[in-house]
Amino acid sequence: MKKLIQNLIYPRRCVFCGEFLDKNSNEDICAACVDKLPWTKNKCKSKGEFFSECLSPLFYEGSAGEALRRFKFMGKSSYARLMGKLIADCVQENGKGGYEVITWVPISARRMRKRGYCQAKLLAREASKTLGIPCARLIRKRRHTPPQSTVSGLAARKANVSGAFCAVGKSGIAGRSVLLIDDVITTGATLSECTRILRMAGARNVSCATLCKATKK
Repeated sequence: MKKLIQNLIYPRRCVFCGEFLDKNSNEDICAACVDKLPWTKNKCKSKGEFFSECLSPLFYEGSAGEALRRFKFMGKSSYARLMGKLIADCVQENGKGGYEVITWVPISARRMRKRGYCQAKLLAREASKTLGIPCARLIRKRRHTPPQSTVSGLAARKANVSGAFCAVGKSGIAGRSVLLIDDVITTGATLSECTRILRMAGARNVSCATLCKATKK
């Protein structure tokens, strides 16, 4: 009854295009977007300096990019339910498997105060529900950095995040296979730095996953 009342007062809309959804649907995406979104398909995998696998279900363009920006910058934290599930589905279909713990790329305390939530943490928690793998905070961002989107070039992006992260809860890292989640991969500099931190803390293996990837290569 409570859900019915909520749907009448606040009709649900598709996360990507904003169209009203069937009131009986449990999904947060419309049929048109299922067909038209920029799915990565057989190009879902990326590689980085310290990780050999990053899986992303969508390219960072069109309605997918717009939805991710609303989720990240405009307070649409509820988008995490669908986006986290899309990440999890991509991991299940294309990943190596054997992951023992899920963690996320953290944001700085300053950005957390401004935004109110860490978008990667929300994605990791939702992916954890679908994958049935525990989710834990294993990395902390110990200094604020300019957004990677404002920094040009791989070398500059690597320098921007160098030393910005540290491991926490090392007993939960050592010897384990970790799935590291973020919202988007562009050059891979941030994921590589976080992977390096996890490997230094004793992680046996680190794989990555994001909602979007910024290149079609």
